[in-house]
Amino acid sequence: MLDKTKQYWFIGIKGTGMASLALILHDLGFEVAGSDIEKHTFTQDPLEAAGIKVTSFNADNIKTSGQIIVKGNAFKNENVEVAACLAKGVEWQSYPDTVQEVIAQHTSIGVSGSHGKTSTTGLLAHVLGEVAPTSFLIGDGMGKGVKDSRFFVYEADEYRRHFLAYHPDYQIMTNVDFDHPDYFKDPDDYALAFQQAADQTSKGLFVWGDDPHLKAITTKAPKYTYGFKEDDDFVAHDIHKTTTGSTFSVRAQGKELGEFTIHLFGDHNILNTTAVIAVAYKEDIPMDKLRAGLLTYQGAKRRFSEKDFGDYKIIDDYAHHPTEMKATIQAARQKYPDRKVVVVFQPHTYSRTKQFAPEFEKLLKTVDKAYVTPIFGSARENSGDISASDLTAKIPGSEVIDLNNIADLKSNENSVIVFMGAGDIQKYETAFEKLL
Repeated sequence: MLDKTKQYWFIGIKGTGMASLALILHDLGFEVAGSDIEKHTFTQDPLEAAGIKVTSFNADNIKTSGQIIVKGNAFKNENVEVAACLAKGVEWQSYPDTVQEVIAQHTSIGVSGSHGKTSTTGLLAHVLGEVAPTSFLIGDGMGKGVKDSRFFVYEADEYRRHFLAYHPDYQIMTNVDFDHPDYFKDPDDYALAFQQAADQTSKGLFVWGDDPHLKAITTKAPKYTYGFKEDDDFVAHDIHKTTTGSTFSVRAQGKELGEFTIHLFGDHNILNTTAVIAVAYKEDIPMDKLRAGLLTYQGAKRRFSEKDFGDYKIIDDYAHHPTEMKATIQAARQKYPDRKVVVVFQPHTYSRTKQFAPEFEKLLKTVDKAYVTPIFGSARENSGDISASDLTAKIPGSEVIDLNNIADLKSNENSVIVFMGAGDIQKYETAFEKLL
């Protein structure tokens, strides 16, 4: 139960999810502060703008009373504040446990899936917020609390089964496409986590009808499919794609809901929008208000974010799994049919790169020019038996690129250059933009 008589102290407050949650609690009227590394991160700017105190790690930050400690998942017993909690007998709660306390006070809608979580959560929060007070938590460092909010929309991350801390009213599952091979034993273990999350959903589960794992999921709550097929419960049809977005109609369990327009690109965004429409329909949201909300949505951070540099159009995207990369490439071709598509791809973790190397190679062969940066490791995995050159060796015309030869990208005039990855790929993008 949330407690307004105590300070919420966040160990690792600059983490994307932690920063979002800290902002939500602050907006809802709770006292919030926290600590993290000294290096500046993009997540700390909103915290400081909100007046939330952010300090360096220090054992003295941990008090024996008057605090509720929220510990970031990445911080272990070696952390000075975690060690102080142990030494002082101070208990902590996890980030997911704290999110669940917020969930319990609202009509809650979780968004899970291997891909599309952030984009769908952002879209859902935006359109619901146009018609009713809505709080939200998005995994890219965005969080907003609205007092007396009717809805709480949140991104539910499957990594290490974190989303099993949550018991939402509704849940959207976009897809189940094996990922995180560093944690999950195999595809069956991965799919089982989603079944467990479905078991904890009380009012309705909305799943993409073409996903075999999602079709196999059983639920106590009503289960609805969405997609492009006539036998889906919510069907997107009469689709028209242009260079400014997509227009389509939606049929809800046989009832026509009318036409909707989005300024987003690719089939995946039509599917995400259909899922949002399905939830709104079940919550009796007026379709005209939802229609208007869709028109004003501009997209999530680091999801097809664009910049213009004359002869070069630069797109920044978080895609790092083959399915996400395919969707981003499709979106680029829809919006810019007359330009070459150039991809600068940063593989994310050695285990994922090795697991999906054939798919990465197949996809990168479909673009006009591919560049691959050195692999971005992780704290758990900083080396491996695969490299960027192993990928480029199987992709005709591709090159390994790093900060030393980033100027090679200048040979791609009149192109769309897509920087995609989940690591620190933005350092390559920034270096190239400085050259331009």
